Amino acid sequence: MGLRSKPTQRQRRLGHELRKLREAAGMGAAEACERAGLNKPHLSHIEAGRTACPEPRLRALLDAYGCSDTTLIRALVELTNATGKGWWSAHRDVADDRGRDLAELESTTTAYRVFDWLHVPGLLQTPAYMRSLFTHEDPGATAGDLDARTGFRLRRQRVLTEEPAPAFRAVIHEAAFHMGFVDRVTMLEQLDHLVELARLPHVSIRLLPFRCAAYPGTSGTPFTIHDASAPQLSTVYVEQPNTPLFLFAPWHVEHFAADFARISGISLDPLDPGAADEKSSLGLIQHLRYVL
Repeated sequence: MGLRSKPTQRQRRLGHELRKLREAAGMGAAEACERAGLNKPHLSHIEAGRTACPEPRLRALLDAYGCSDTTLIRALVELTNATGKGWWSAHRDVADDRGRDLAELESTTTAYRVFDWLHVPGLLQTPAYMRSLFTHEDPGATAGDLDARTGFRLRRQRVLTEEPAPAFRAVIHEAAFHMGFVDRVTMLEQLDHLVELARLPHVSIRLLPFRCAAYPGTSGTPFTIHDASAPQLSTVYVEQPNTPLFLFAPWHVEHFAADFARISGISLDPLDPGAADEKSSLGLIQHLRYVL
């Protein structure tokens, strides 16, 4: 079997976790290979995500490393047995490698923590909002291109309504509602959509107003924390102008988790369609409907 030239995020993550477990066990590559019946180049390729690690071999490595965390073992087995051929596989003409990696990650996410100050988060966008965003990102896009990109994002959004639905917590800065790439009608529709989504028991949406005295985020970029069934496999997706990043070092996850907790603490109360308090997230939405 040939080596992968472009491992997916899932494949890279599996290799990273195996290397981390080996190093935590204080074991060199040579000893790990001897105990698991591998040669050193093969283990190197597994840890780099360049080749598969069948379940029996995976379990042999985990035994060698003394891993007894059943939740983590089960999650790693799921990673190694996954084929990567989900619904996103049929969208190669629309989504790049990063986009498909994100869709695959979302398929296993158990809870979301999202912060954005530029846009309404993708999983919460209306079709009209998406098309406005895509049009300004790529002015030369055809109607067919826009339909395809919108369809891909709408398909991603099903993670919020299909069972088992993950917990979804979002903080959106007020600035996102003043961006000029969306006309008033589209933005008003988007605001209404957020109110409707907030009725879902597993969705919590907070707004961070301009008047907040604290700087919103130490990272300065929109981010999403994807919690996993095994906490060790949580991932931070950071949106950047050129290349979005998937971060999974423990200190990265801890940093962004602390950032999200701080941002949540200084934002308005969660959007509640039945709460009309002017100092609540719903109160700010009502204000926005008037001033936009």
